Amino acid sequence: MKGDDTRYEDTRYDDTRYEAVRSRDARFDGEFCFAVETTGIYCRPSCPAVTPKRRNVRFFATAAAAQGSGFRACRRCRPDAVPGSADWNVRADVVGRAMRLIGDGVVDREGVAGLAARLGYSARQVQRQLAAELGAGPVALARAQRAHTARVLLQTTGLPVTEIAFASGFASVRQFNDTIRAIYAATPSGLRAAAPRAGPSSAHPGIPLRLAYRGPYQPGPVFDLLEREAVSGIEEVSGGAGRRTYRRTLRLPYGTGIVAVRERTGSAKAGSVAHPGGWLDARLHLTDPRDLTTAVQRLRRLFDLDADPYAVDERLGADPRLAPLVAARPGLRSPGTADPAELAVRALVGRGEAERLVLRYGKTLDAPSGSLTHLFPEPAVLAEAEPDGPLGPVGALATALADGTLRLDPGAERDDAEAALRALPGVSPAVVATIRARALGDPDVAPPHAGDGTDGADDAWRPWRSYASRHLAAAEDHDPHRAAQGEQESS
Repeated sequence: MKGDDTRYEDTRYDDTRYEAVRSRDARFDGEFCFAVETTGIYCRPSCPAVTPKRRNVRFFATAAAAQGSGFRACRRCRPDAVPGSADWNVRADVVGRAMRLIGDGVVDREGVAGLAARLGYSARQVQRQLAAELGAGPVALARAQRAHTARVLLQTTGLPVTEIAFASGFASVRQFNDTIRAIYAATPSGLRAAAPRAGPSSAHPGIPLRLAYRGPYQPGPVFDLLEREAVSGIEEVSGGAGRRTYRRTLRLPYGTGIVAVRERTGSAKAGSVAHPGGWLDARLHLTDPRDLTTAVQRLRRLFDLDADPYAVDERLGADPRLAPLVAARPGLRSPGTADPAELAVRALVGRGEAERLVLRYGKTLDAPSGSLTHLFPEPAVLAEAEPDGPLGPVGALATALADGTLRLDPGAERDDAEAALRALPGVSPAVVATIRARALGDPDVAPPHAGDGTDGADDAWRPWRSYASRHLAAAEDHDPHRAAQGEQESS
């Protein structure tokens, strides 16, 4: 084993972590992993294997840190496949922003220098901060992610091993082989052979995925929102409540994609206590497999799969107004977006105008799939379109996105983005709030009623006010009196 320089050093909480391991508490999956000195294997806290003795256990903040110390992934609990840390998923500091950018594949595409440039720090500063807090630098974190992508491709597709090596982001086949052996104690061919027969030989095209999440999850309100907002040409929702499928097109760094995500019921029940987590079934069709990692991360943000529902529900459930709503919908999420620039334009113009923009300026897919025929128009296209025409504020927003004045990528600084948005013509505070909550993934955006004298309640909901907003909206959507009033107005 290597030295202790990459060990998760915060030993004050090691006893608490060990208790989580002893109880196989899935709430901590993704928050840390543990390694066993005597076996050379690292696991997630909920691993069903026999609990090791405390003196043989080491704790790490990330799988990359465990791998960097010479440990290999447990084949039973697959610690590399757990949901990401809810902490760095919402944090606005440099470490949180860096982790979101690494998850989006920036290191693979632009290197550490590109990551540092996006963050506004030097490469050395980024390396130092990540290593100090997470036990691994950006290269090691990206390497762990590449290995996970490779395993998914090996076990779910029939792509040749050589193609998978480069599609996963490895620089050479030798590097690919060495990394797989080090992390999984198996050759790439061995990993493929160990996969269920429904993998590469499946009659269904595309890459099947299980998008994991921790704790309870309420798919119904998420799919309700997606169905209500769906823009023809780029999105569709089919099926009845509880068995819906959401499909959409994706613009990705190397090509395009079409994804289908199925609503999965039974993942959370009001009043129940134990919520070990679950997953959403998805199938991804890519024109270039190098986009797998980026596509998966964007779907995770869209469905808010890396949230910590325990922390959210504990905080909001303590408020008398929200307590019954939280009890009725434990694990309610705050959906994000698969394309921040697209979300910003749609928040500004609404669904009807967004459909017009798609038909007029969207790129037609080379191979349409049913009603999915286009990609949402890029900001640069909208910025140049109809310079003297009706786009107005859309053109200003698109120009800011295209020239970098406004950044909404996973590493964007939220306050800077909000300031840039407020400086644009025609962008209301409500639109800014929507973009901040959904495009930037801010968990603490005040509900629309803020400023009406109830700000004290808003303060009690910090730092989860975006989730409080979703609870209030879900309650309104399911209010029978509100529904009856809506039916009368539409008749």
